[in-house]
Amino acid sequence: MKSARDEPWMLRAVALSRRGFPAPNPHVGCVIVKNGQVVGEGWHANAGGDHAEAMALKRAGAQARGATVYVTLEPCSHQGRTPPCSRVLCEANVKRVVIACLDPNPRASGGAEILRSAGIEVEVGICEQEAWSANEMFLEAMRKKRPYVVAKAGLSLDGRIALPSGESQWITGPAARQQGHRLRAECGAVLVGRRTVEADDPELTARIRGVKNQPVKVVLDPLGRLRGDEKVFQGSAETIHVTRETFPNCLADSRFNIEKLLCELFQRGLTSLLVEGGARTLAGFVAAGCVDRFELFLAPKLLGDGPSWLEGLGLRGLSEAPELSIEKVRRRGVDIQVTARPLRT
Repeated sequence: MKSARDEPWMLRAVALSRRGFPAPNPHVGCVIVKNGQVVGEGWHANAGGDHAEAMALKRAGAQARGATVYVTLEPCSHQGRTPPCSRVLCEANVKRVVIACLDPNPRASGGAEILRSAGIEVEVGICEQEAWSANEMFLEAMRKKRPYVVAKAGLSLDGRIALPSGESQWITGPAARQQGHRLRAECGAVLVGRRTVEADDPELTARIRGVKNQPVKVVLDPLGRLRGDEKVFQGSAETIHVTRETFPNCLADSRFNIEKLLCELFQRGLTSLLVEGGARTLAGFVAAGCVDRFELFLAPKLLGDGPSWLEGLGLRGLSEAPELSIEKVRRRGVDIQVTARPLRT
């Protein structure tokens, strides 16, 4: 069967797709095979750089003619910062293209039909589940028409994010903090509230190897109290200063309507968003039911009476408490990283 023959090559493409930091673009991997041998591989490393198909075709050169191409997401059909991949594949005279997932983005979809119209054999759906998992943030954003939201917090074992004095640097260790930087790069955008900027004056950059595009910074400041000279407004990456003047349609009773805010951020091109807090900001996203995944870093410390990582959730009883499904538990140096998802009802 074709699927049995194709699966190992597509799984290789899925593994390649997990490389790089392409947000707000999708993760895509590509493998080009001819006469049972890989002649080219590629992945989308960063927004503005080569797409996976273009990288693989460059490596394959003339050997791409008559080859089979395995790609985890439907080759794009539109001209953006790079040429449409579907046209590039046609020009390379490949024989067959195997696609794991169709692209739900209406601006980019339609590549499969372009390939078929050029006489190229196209098959869709091989290792679709694996490819979807590797590209979950982008695909869920396209489905929901809002950024995929990851809530992140570093906290003590008793759920505190600072001492009563406000001291919070550093609760977690270097390994956990490095994972936090990786999450910023993966999401391509990071959000905090005004109080976090005033208390910590963070840069909100992703300080790890392989990051070419620093994440977009989103700052919630409904009354516009920040001066504008804080570190979050510096650097090469865009800062979206969310105030009642800049996002007037998202304000309700002096607080932001999280769902409307996310829709507007999606319209501005954000497909995934790391919410780092503070406690009231995190609680606002949880209460709105807009968190898709939690990444919690637990340090082996007890802080006692300091602030909790969620503040103002406003539950009236245990029956209203959001329930989570714990997906992964991993050690990060002396700390523990817990990945959890809300249980959907």
